[in-house]
Amino acid sequence: MTFLKEIDYILLELNIYDKRNLRNTVEGVLYRMRDGCPWHDLPEYVGKSNIVYKAYQRWFCSNKLVTLFALLIKDADCEWVFINGAHIKAHHHSSGGNEVAQAIAISKSVAGHAIKIHLTVDDHGNPITFISSDGTTHDVKVTPNLINKIDLSNTDILCADKGYDFEALRAHVKQAGCLNNIPRKQNTKSTNNHMDWQLYKVSHLVENAFAKLKNYRAVATRFDKLRQSYENTVALACAYFWLQL
Repeated sequence: MTFLKEIDYILLELNIYDKRNLRNTVEGVLYRMRDGCPWHDLPEYVGKSNIVYKAYQRWFCSNKLVTLFALLIKDADCEWVFINGAHIKAHHHSSGGNEVAQAIAISKSVAGHAIKIHLTVDDHGNPITFISSDGTTHDVKVTPNLINKIDLSNTDILCADKGYDFEALRAHVKQAGCLNNIPRKQNTKSTNNHMDWQLYKVSHLVENAFAKLKNYRAVATRFDKLRQSYENTVALACAYFWLQL
């Protein structure tokens, strides 16, 4: 099966059919992801902005872009897995409204309104899953949910920085069936004899992935009011990693 036929098969599996204006609609969604502009400022060549927005709204309401990302990562090399989190500024347009806090997932801190993306990459630096949370919740409280989304059956080591030094998290990783490569903090009595420092140097792969994701303006700053809408934008950006391989 050629690459194009495989993509066609995936789109049909998601009930996204090759209609006459599909190319323009997808280009409009990608343009907005790259530029971060309001939907009504889309260029004329993609067609009516309202049509593009309504198509995107249908897709994110049914999590089709998240599903697309999940279908593309089936060949991920997960011998080593790296995790980390990054704060994302929330634009003031995204923090308004009367939606419930869970649907928005934005918190206010000293630096302003923000959320956090928790990302997992494989040993080639390609994203394999992510979750979002409000910007003030500590990473170790969210990471078990992130780990539960990963199939660690073929993973030897999970790497993270010392911010994830938490015994309950280490136990969770062990229960998932792999070793942890998380350094202990200096104020602990335990040693770092378990550490593979050469592998730890490769942890920059997840930082590189964040840097590439933040090239997309709609990912680097959250403009979406709803958490589900923003997560589908991030999923589309992650899927773009795999489409370029």
